[in-house]
Amino acid sequence: MTTGTQAHVIQGERVAMPVRIRDAAVASAMFAVPAAPAQAVIAYSGLEVVEPFPGRAVCSLAFIRYADGDLGPYHEFAVAFLVRPPREGPHESAPGGLTDLNGLRGLRDVGAFIHWLPVNQEFTLEAGRSIWGFPKELAEIPMDLSGRIKRCAVRFGGRSAIEVAVKPGLPVPAGRAAPEVSAYSCLDGTTRRTPWTLRASGVRVRPGGARVTLGDHPVADELREIGLHRARPLSTSTVAHLTMSFAEAEEVGP
Repeated sequence: MTTGTQAHVIQGERVAMPVRIRDAAVASAMFAVPAAPAQAVIAYSGLEVVEPFPGRAVCSLAFIRYADGDLGPYHEFAVAFLVRPPREGPHESAPGGLTDLNGLRGLRDVGAFIHWLPVNQEFTLEAGRSIWGFPKELAEIPMDLSGRIKRCAVRFGGRSAIEVAVKPGLPVPAGRAAPEVSAYSCLDGTTRRTPWTLRASGVRVRPGGARVTLGDHPVADELREIGLHRARPLSTSTVAHLTMSFAEAEEVGP
C-alpha cells in the first residue's frame, strides 16, 4: 500500500522513501556460467545477460546481515545475474579482468537482475515484494560473518537449498563516492528497475575464494542447470560495513 509517492505502509508501519540501510555486512562471490542456460533462467524478465567472456554470463551470490535499517534487522541471500539495461542495442563483449567490489572491467554500467532473494523476516518480505517487486520468500538463513571464513546457508523446513563459504582477501581502499547501481527485478510479470546507492568500508577482495554446496531443494536444481556446481569463482568480496539507500522502483517491462 502506498501513501502518496514518498512512503509506503507495510504491516501498519509507515516506510519513508528512500529506504535507508545504516549498517550491513556482506560476503559475495561471482561466477562465470554458461550464458545460454543463464539466459533461459531469466527469460521471464525480458532482460538479457551480459557476456563479458564469449558464451559466459556472470552469476553473483551474496549473503547480507542487515543490522540497522528502515526495514529492521534480518538476513538475506541473493542470486543475481549481470544484465544489459533494457532497450539497448547489440552488446559487444567487454574486456575481461577482475576489478573492485563485485565488478568486471568494462561492465560498470550494467545492472544486476535479482532472480532469487530469500529473507528470514516477514516485514522485509512484504516490503520487498510490494515496494520494489523483489522476489523475496521466507527461509531459514543461518549466517556467520564474524569468523575468518564467512558462511551462510539457505534452508526451507530443514531442507537445504545452498550453502556458501567465502574466504576474505586483501583489503582495498574505500570508495570516495557512493556509486549508484541498477537493481532489476520481475514479479507477477512486471519488470522493474530500482536505483540503489551504497557506500562500503572494510572491503576485502580476492580471486577465487568461495565454496558452494547445493542441496536437494528445487532452487538447487535450477542452479545446477546453469552449471553453478561446476563453476569456479571469478572473485569474492567481503564488506564489514555497508550503508545503502533504495529509491522507488520504476517499471521497465510488461
